[in-house]
Amino acid sequence: MAKLYFYYASMNAGKSTTLLQADFNYRERGMQTMLWTAALDDRAAGLPIASRIGLEAEAHRFDGATDLWTQVTLTHADAPIHCVLLDEAQFLTKRQVWQCAALADEAGIPVLCYGLRTDFQGELFPGSAALLGIADALVELKAVCHCGRKASMNMRVDESGTPVAEGAQTEIGGNERYVALCRRHFSEAIRPQ
Repeated sequence: MAKLYFYYASMNAGKSTTLLQADFNYRERGMQTMLWTAALDDRAAGLPIASRIGLEAEAHRFDGATDLWTQVTLTHADAPIHCVLLDEAQFLTKRQVWQCAALADEAGIPVLCYGLRTDFQGELFPGSAALLGIADALVELKAVCHCGRKASMNMRVDESGTPVAEGAQTEIGGNERYVALCRRHFSEAIRPQ
């Protein structure tokens, strides 16, 4: 029976790397996959899904209007899809998360979603909240804080490295804009002086 999986973590935990490894494992066995990533994340200089360790792959791009059910099932009708792998899953809408669940439940296609659990203020992203609520399996990937503890928070910083506590929930960036921290160091960093 196909399942909906949510692999979540803070920044720099290797979510894209893990997705690309899973994709490789399916393809190595002669199985067809379909990769997706958020259209608003255009940082990758080469292909749409790129990891910090140099792995990358072509992927379809989704935005809030993308009908994942229709896109995947139309392709699946022509050539069987054995797995859907979705990067930047925090940017899914609630409707799209339910479409991913339907792909697993009705179309029998496993769907592996990878994304952030929370934003720079410790708030759930809408896609992450829906996935945490309905995914069949929740898998936390680990990142490490500078103190050696598990990093579970994403601190946004400005150009000079000063913590940012206010702003829009979504601001695309990498190591120049975000630092993965444990909750203790996150709280200390954003606490008003």
